[in-house]
Amino acid sequence: MAALIFAPRVRCLAGLLLAFHLHCAAMPAAPLLSDYTHDAWGTLQSAPADVRKFAQGPDGWLWLATPTGLYRYDGFQFERTDTVHGHRLHSTNVLGLAATSDGALWVGYQLGGITVFRKDGARTYMESEGLPAGAVFHIEVARDGTVWVAARDGLAYLAPGARRFQRLAGNAGLPERRIYQILFARDGTQWIGSNGGAFFRRPGDTRYTQAWPRSELMALAEGPDGTIWGADGKNDYYRLRTTAPTAADPQRPILQGTGMHFDRQGNQWLMQNDGLERRQPDGAAHPEQRLTRQQGLSGPMPQTFFQDRENNIWIGTAAGLDRLRRNRIETLQVPHQLENPAIVPGPDQDVWVGSYADDVRSYAAGRAGAVVQRGRLSASHRAADGTLWTGNDRGLTRRAADGTVTTIAPPDGVAGLDPQAIVQDRAGALWVSFSGGGLFKLAQGRWLRDGGLSGFPHVLATSMALDSKGAVWLGHARNQVSLVDVDGTVRRFDERQGLRLGTVLHLGPDGDTMWAGGESGTALYRDGRFATLHGRGGETFRGVSGIVRLPGGALWLHGADGIFHIPTAEIQAWLADPAHAVDYERFDARDGLQGRAPQFRPLPSLLHGPDGQLWASTVSSVARLDPADIRRNPLPPPVAIRGVKVHGRDYPASEGAVLQLPQGTDSLEIAFTALSLSMPDRVRFRYRLEGVDPDWQEPSGRRAAHYTNLAPGSYRFRVSAANEDGVWNRQGASLALHIAPTFVQTPWFKLLLGVLAALLLSAAYVLRIRVIKRSMKARLAERLAERSRIARALHDTLLQSVQGLIMSFHAHVDLLPPGTRERARLDQTLNLADQLLIEGRDQILDLRAAASPEELGLALKEFGKGLAEHRPHRFEARVTGHVRPLQPRVHEEIYAIAREALFNASRYAQAKNIVLELEYGKRAFTLRVGDDGRGLAEAVAQARQRPGHWGLVGMSERAACIGADMHLASQLDQGTRIEVTLAGALAYAVEGGGRGGLLSRWWRRAA
Repeated sequence: MAALIFAPRVRCLAGLLLAFHLHCAAMPAAPLLSDYTHDAWGTLQSAPADVRKFAQGPDGWLWLATPTGLYRYDGFQFERTDTVHGHRLHSTNVLGLAATSDGALWVGYQLGGITVFRKDGARTYMESEGLPAGAVFHIEVARDGTVWVAARDGLAYLAPGARRFQRLAGNAGLPERRIYQILFARDGTQWIGSNGGAFFRRPGDTRYTQAWPRSELMALAEGPDGTIWGADGKNDYYRLRTTAPTAADPQRPILQGTGMHFDRQGNQWLMQNDGLERRQPDGAAHPEQRLTRQQGLSGPMPQTFFQDRENNIWIGTAAGLDRLRRNRIETLQVPHQLENPAIVPGPDQDVWVGSYADDVRSYAAGRAGAVVQRGRLSASHRAADGTLWTGNDRGLTRRAADGTVTTIAPPDGVAGLDPQAIVQDRAGALWVSFSGGGLFKLAQGRWLRDGGLSGFPHVLATSMALDSKGAVWLGHARNQVSLVDVDGTVRRFDERQGLRLGTVLHLGPDGDTMWAGGESGTALYRDGRFATLHGRGGETFRGVSGIVRLPGGALWLHGADGIFHIPTAEIQAWLADPAHAVDYERFDARDGLQGRAPQFRPLPSLLHGPDGQLWASTVSSVARLDPADIRRNPLPPPVAIRGVKVHGRDYPASEGAVLQLPQGTDSLEIAFTALSLSMPDRVRFRYRLEGVDPDWQEPSGRRAAHYTNLAPGSYRFRVSAANEDGVWNRQGASLALHIAPTFVQTPWFKLLLGVLAALLLSAAYVLRIRVIKRSMKARLAERLAERSRIARALHDTLLQSVQGLIMSFHAHVDLLPPGTRERARLDQTLNLADQLLIEGRDQILDLRAAASPEELGLALKEFGKGLAEHRPHRFEARVTGHVRPLQPRVHEEIYAIAREALFNASRYAQAKNIVLELEYGKRAFTLRVGDDGRGLAEAVAQARQRPGHWGLVGMSERAACIGADMHLASQLDQGTRIEVTLAGALAYAVEGGGRGGLLSRWWRRAA
């Protein structure tokens, strides 16, 4: 059992308090670079050197005048420009500079002349417009809009609406030459600095009066109390007087400097050849209030001072320029450098700060830290009953609510080891985790390893906390959390319960839930599981070793990447939907935070102090931030679209005009910026190209939007921005774009493509039909040739054999006597054989030429050829016009008519020539069959019928059936001509089953 050593209770707390008050003093002013974040730029950062003047207009651009050109800065990059609003400078050697509230920029030149630039034009004033000759030292704009110019050769002004400057010289009581500066005091008095001294003119006066001292005064400034300061050629600053000094009150120089300025907060800034100094009210010089090249000043000889619209202070030096931005986080001023500081709420509405390198001190508003406890501090805990526990490698100290202090020895075996975490449970027992020594519980004067319980992880307990039910929570290394319930049960949590934090650095109770911060993120335990917190843009809130939930519901985290503030509404939204990525604001080195949150001890690194402020510790400092009074930037950043780049070529953006882009543009880059100079790296953008982006896009990194695969047409690009405090410029900026189509992108080209496609399809269809027709013709010819071959074979074999047999029988019949019964029977049999032979020949003709719906002409041609093979006549077939398929019914009847006509002409006409004509006309289809035979008798031709024969009658009936006209012309010994004519609308088939299908069905019904 570890021995306990109790020191005598110290009841003389009054002695400690007395010592505390004796050591308390007024808090010293913070060093300059503790109150401000300093940034410096030089030529290595492409910044200008030898900056002579600054100016800032309502559009937010920061303009810089230098001997080598005019520059502008948007917070992101410096840009040298030879033009303003598209109009060129008269000279690149710029000296005077002023921006007016109407957006005009006045530029004065080293060798004389002034140019005023406006969006609608520019004008240069020279001596011929009344401007004094020589260098333009200073340009000042009065409240009434009058532009005043101090130049080498005098003073002049340009009244509103005037076209010429008016010079003021001796008749106004001023020197003729070398006017350096113009100052309008708050009381309306106009002051002039010149080589002849300082001159003033009160409102209503017509002449200037010389002030004292009466020596060359080059620089003027007005203090918060109305004092006018002036510096002579020796860099001595005087308080100017409007009355002569007396022997009893002589006028002497007060300060030395190359320039004096007062910011809007009333601070006095004194420029000197080797640096810049913030002057304190006591008038004494303090080294910690100076900024020199040793502290990072951009160069020697600070020569110009400017405070922009966001209250940043700009200094121009011989080698570059500097910016001082007021910090939002206050660094605690301590007598000795801190080393791994620890913070814990004190007993007297103060905060105790301990360190590995100093004693524990008490800090409160308005007084410096006094020692309240000797020795360093590695762990601490403020219990709910007011007990304050502190510990280091020598042991533990208990300070009761009544001020009684007790020292407690550590358990055996852990002497010399630092306590890592401390917590007091509701029963008053103390749980302590020793680094390298394990977990112990002090109850009723006895140390118990692991509190006498089992089930704890065998790794260091890095953080401990007490929840609202009195259970003790312990965060461990290796992604583990353990919980000791009030009944002594030990539970363990790990990845199976959603814990994914790595080493747990801090546990923070929040009602019935528990926050946990660790190496890999932050999570909340509720309903039996840990839910991981995620932020906008993929923020993981890693390395969090301090968590504070304010009474209003806002969550504050101190982690490896700074201090995070998550508003109440965002936390509520996340609690309702753990997939929600919370919006947040970050405070880090740019806000004055020095260092990062500790990742081991002392912990926690963030607390809500009794003074209402948030106290945060890093490895080397302690910072304070008042969550109820954070320095904010209320100005929405002006937004500008800088231009468009297409295939490496830049196109300027003109406000209100439509930017015409080249034909065929399919990709582009749109550059934009926001004129927020305080924290440009925290400016948030959102943009949208209407017609392409369905919603707002938020870029990361570059201030540009990229688009590809754009179609021709009109677009509008819109962009807005928010400053570091989330103040959005709701109006933003917009740019109308038009991409003209190339010929191949026009509707005409698409129509042409459609026509070409239709023609190609038509051609392909025609070619396909031709191929099909050729194939069908080939197959039909093969079929007909085969039929002809079979017919020839039958004719040359069977019919010839039968013919020979019949002739042989005729010879035998002739041997029989006529009139005998046997001869009569044989004659009758031979007659039947002759009839059989005729029918066989007819069948052979049918076999040689059968009707085919694929090709009428080919079928009839083959039929005619077959007839000619058995008759002494010639046959000729003629086909004219565009051959097209006939209606199926029409095809059948025309074929039958032609076949009958050809058969009759071949068998009965005794013709020498038979001609078949098929005429495929657009309006009508015509069939003609003619011969040069013996012709028909006139009565037969008129009646269209031979007694006992029905061929002509059948042809007429078939023609009438399909609606055709049939004509018969015949004369004896001159031949016969048959002509059948049918209208094209009734004759031809229509593809696709449309009209042709209807006609076909009509003919079927009619038949």
